[in-house]
Amino acid sequence: MPVRRPTLEAVAAHAGVSRATVSRVVNGTAGVRDEVAARVRAAVDELGYVPNQAARTLVTRRHDAVAVVVAEPETRVFTDPFFAKQLRGIGKELSAHDAQLVLLLVEDTGDYERVGRYLAGGHVDGALVFSLHNDDPLPGITRRLGVPTVFGGRPGWAGAEGDRAVRYVDCDNRGGAREAVRHLVELGRRRIAHICGPMDQTASLDRLAGYRDVLFDAPPALIEEGGFSAAGGERAMARLLEREPALDAVFAASDLMASGALRALRAAGRRVPQDVAVVGFDDMREVAESCEPPLTTVRQDIEEMGRLMVRLLLDRPRGSAGVPGAVSVVTRTRLVRRESA
Repeated sequence: MPVRRPTLEAVAAHAGVSRATVSRVVNGTAGVRDEVAARVRAAVDELGYVPNQAARTLVTRRHDAVAVVVAEPETRVFTDPFFAKQLRGIGKELSAHDAQLVLLLVEDTGDYERVGRYLAGGHVDGALVFSLHNDDPLPGITRRLGVPTVFGGRPGWAGAEGDRAVRYVDCDNRGGAREAVRHLVELGRRRIAHICGPMDQTASLDRLAGYRDVLFDAPPALIEEGGFSAAGGERAMARLLEREPALDAVFAASDLMASGALRALRAAGRRVPQDVAVVGFDDMREVAESCEPPLTTVRQDIEEMGRLMVRLLLDRPRGSAGVPGAVSVVTRTRLVRRESA
């Protein structure tokens, strides 16, 4: 015979309180004295009571689940360590809030309808959306459905910058890029190239802007797109060397692109850092420290940014990420010096 699950009434009888009191404690509702709440929680633990999620949702109007929507194909999400770190931070913070992560990937235009249907179904308390590209319909979908949303990265669509209803978490991409390029200039490098990410993403645009803040007169021939991948960085470096064989430094807008650039430089017989100094962006240690030589890079705390996205979404009554009055959060970056520059 199946074992019967303890009921709310059984917990109430065990704790010597009313059913309504147990319900308030289980659902986190205020108005129960501390000593009574402690007695109820002890009864819950002793009996092994598990709340009925459907009934709890009716009472609290919460689902204790958050959709994480990534506008990238599955092959990239599960091979790029950036996403692993971001999802790890999100998962840890959701666990601290006793909430579940629901991962939704967008590989092609047909997936937008599927994601929209799921969000419209009321299965989650909100959405965390990142890796957006220009003209992505996801912001419009979440806004139309009224789904509370936090974006990973500075929003780039028209009107987003001054809209206080738009919440996001990002790092100081432009400032970090400036610090990277200034470091190369201080090393005496004079022909500094840049491998940028896709030009339909704000992180790429901001890092390119930081490069140009320092090297405002850099010719277009010193800039090449690498697609935020190691293979793309390798191809971009090869093209730069073909156009500008006298270059003596390169700032890559991600560690993966920098690792690819190092392979291309090695294949071309260029010594790093003697002939060409290399700086990346991210400080993903599993990438940066495995490079040969180890990679100088700009550190952004990717895992913490994931946690901040959750706090921004779920801690609204206390202000964004626990900071009263804050709308969005931009985290600091810093240069981590290793042997490549």
